[in-house]
Amino acid sequence: MLAHREVVTLRALVDSVGTSTMAVYTHFGGMAGLWRAVRQEGFIRLAKQLALVEVSADPVTDLMALGAAYTRNAIANPYLYRAMFDTAVDLEDPAVADSGFQRLVEAAARAKQLGRFAAACDPVSVATQLWAAGHGLIMLVLTGVLPVEVVAPNATGTAAALFVAAGDDPERCRQSVLDGWALQEPGAL
Repeated sequence: MLAHREVVTLRALVDSVGTSTMAVYTHFGGMAGLWRAVRQEGFIRLAKQLALVEVSADPVTDLMALGAAYTRNAIANPYLYRAMFDTAVDLEDPAVADSGFQRLVEAAARAKQLGRFAAACDPVSVATQLWAAGHGLIMLVLTGVLPVEVVAPNATGTAAALFVAAGDDPERCRQSVLDGWALQEPGAL
């Protein structure tokens, strides 16, 4: 129903699935509970994809690999991705949504600790900016404003600019960003 951009009402849902309204209430407590479960499932799937990104000796590569995994997950599950950010209902377990963000913060903190980012750099700010830029780019692609072909050059260019602004050496940063993007199923985007 999401893929066909149909209005998801309780009646339409049970008719399309071939179940009863009672099943939705029994398993989810109603439509709000169903949407909560859908959002939660999206963040669980994202966390699983991000967990596949191994920590390396290069935290800047890791940041880009996490961004690439996030991007690929969104493009592979566009309707679920969009539902994840519909905040009309709360998540069952907000910690699962925060876990992905914390991976970004940890990588940025390692970059600072290893001298790749400046001592004054705030890892939370770097992680927030990377996520916000990536999310914006992904939404522009998923809503059809931009073609998917623009993802790789814009995601890597934006990340490199952010990391250089955080204090990284431009040439070293460029290579780390390209390496991180390439770690996640080369050629998929």
